[in-house]
Amino acid sequence: MSLLERLNRDGFVLVPGAFTGDALETLRRAAHDATANARAGRWPDVRTLPKQFPPWTIDGPNPAAHGIWGVQGLMHPDMPHQPDFVRAYFSDAIVAPTLELLQCPRDHLVMELFNLLVRPDRDFKLRWHRDDIPAAATADEELDRLGKPAFSAQWNLALYRDASLVVVPGSHRRARTDAERNADPYEKTLPGQLVVEMEPGDVVFYNNNILHRGVYDSKVERMTLHGSAGHVDGAKLRARNVLQHGLRDWIDRLTFDALEGPERDLAEHMRANLVKMAQEAGDVGFSLEG
Repeated sequence: MSLLERLNRDGFVLVPGAFTGDALETLRRAAHDATANARAGRWPDVRTLPKQFPPWTIDGPNPAAHGIWGVQGLMHPDMPHQPDFVRAYFSDAIVAPTLELLQCPRDHLVMELFNLLVRPDRDFKLRWHRDDIPAAATADEELDRLGKPAFSAQWNLALYRDASLVVVPGSHRRARTDAERNADPYEKTLPGQLVVEMEPGDVVFYNNNILHRGVYDSKVERMTLHGSAGHVDGAKLRARNVLQHGLRDWIDRLTFDALEGPERDLAEHMRANLVKMAQEAGDVGFSLEG
């Protein structure tokens, strides 16, 4: 069964050992430095506890003072080790599965998000959600959105063992059941749920509107790269989900000096598609609250 067939069936698909050896170690070093900078207050764009969704803005000299669970903007031109993160995002290990899942030529890809999810400073759980469908949506509203193509490939790349992502397989193809709709937002177990267990270097691609949550243990090291790429035909659907993360603030300064040849051409084209999406989108607001 192909990657696309498994994604369509289950709402997620695991690619084992996509990054190994020196490539994995390079990303670990880069992620450690990015996290240390963020915890020390030297990187302002962080996911702050206990907030689940953007915006994560915290006033004061240290944005991480209340604890963090993520570092945003890995391709930002001022990010330490930015070339290492850029090379990973545009690597064949990520781009090839993305092209298969989106069933499109390379010039239809849109650069989207690349962030880092880290061990929280205290135990932290996300509520059950779909990334771009609010919990208050009716069954008909859910089905209307789920009936449209995803127009994106979202993924997690584990740099250490990771069992944080919990999904309900197949829920990307249907409205919530009565049990799911009436469950506590932090319900520990939903019928049919699955913990996605990842080894270092594994990548999981998943439909971002699958019913899912995150469960993060402050005692277990976690550094998982979290990214997505889009399809030009989905610009209107994807704009809010992507632009709410603040890319407009720095996308014009982004360069791809770390890349050469076809990879650099692809990166420039994907960035141009993102800029066009941002220009056409206007004020997008935020997808979810909380």
